[in-house]
Amino acid sequence: MTSKSVVKKPADHRVLFAVLVGLFLVLAFFSSIAIGAVSLSLTDVINALYARIASVQSDDIGRLNEAVVWDLRLSRVITAMIVGASLATCGAAMQGLFGNPLADPGIVGVSSGASLGAIIVVVLQISTFGIWTLPIGAFVAGVATTFLIYALARPGKDGGDNTKLLLVGIAVNAIGGAFAGYLTYLATAEQLQSLTFWSMGSLSGAKWITVAISLPPAVVGIWLLYRWSRPLDLLALGERQARHLGVDVTVLRRKLIFVTALLVAAAVSFSGTIGFVGLVIPHLFRLMIGPAHRLLIPFSAAGGALLVMLADLAARTLDPPSEVPIGVIMGSLGGPFFLWMIYRSSKARGGQE
Repeated sequence: MTSKSVVKKPADHRVLFAVLVGLFLVLAFFSSIAIGAVSLSLTDVINALYARIASVQSDDIGRLNEAVVWDLRLSRVITAMIVGASLATCGAAMQGLFGNPLADPGIVGVSSGASLGAIIVVVLQISTFGIWTLPIGAFVAGVATTFLIYALARPGKDGGDNTKLLLVGIAVNAIGGAFAGYLTYLATAEQLQSLTFWSMGSLSGAKWITVAISLPPAVVGIWLLYRWSRPLDLLALGERQARHLGVDVTVLRRKLIFVTALLVAAAVSFSGTIGFVGLVIPHLFRLMIGPAHRLLIPFSAAGGALLVMLADLAARTLDPPSEVPIGVIMGSLGGPFFLWMIYRSSKARGGQE
């Protein structure tokens, strides 16, 4: 009897935790739709959602609420969820790929590379693939940057080296920032205004077309990472151990680089640079539910969606009618968390010595 309860306890804990995360997600979803320049009640939101779906005729106030919900807020909230889920799962996968808990799309430079690709498209006014040109530009640059980072900061026999990864990230971010700065210098006044706000992260331009473009790669990418949960678990032990356990490390590495770049591109293309989501969320959930990617990937997706939804809600409501860039909010939260992680990592290494 005692052994049964010991076995069931972790599973019960995770189920309860999943329920709590789900409840917070639902609460944040409806709160993000209801709160804004025009405040709506929960009943107003539900009625507006139902009226459009069921094609129900509404009175003047009902039509106004419907327009606020469907034309202004819902697409933005869904975009926030896509961006958060993409960045968080990407961070979880990159930490497995590099064997390093400090790996994050923003810190190691992947977001910087994808952003540079998007900036090139905007400034040079490239439109080869129509509305797909911006995400394709971000994706190509993101893939190239991820390959470069992995080649320079490739984990050794015993896993990743924090110092090496951070130095590579600093260098890549500096190079990407320099090129982005030069392109910003060449930009027109109209482009400059857009790029300045976009470089700090914003969902103000979210529309249903952005949902339609970013949702498919995000869903496919997260699903693939979930399918590769076991190889990711083995890769986190180190390349040599993974090979001994039957993982084709070279093929898996290429797949992970391709998919993580796809997820970063899906996020960066329409939200700009939003840092620390891929660092904070996977690390917190790893502490709470353990390192197994079978659970870490879906929990990270839910947690990332929740965090970016709340950050966007704060961005819209902290200083109305102006809008605070999401990057500022995430930086104020993620920066101290990152310093705490470095301190904790240094302390643990010192204790081992």
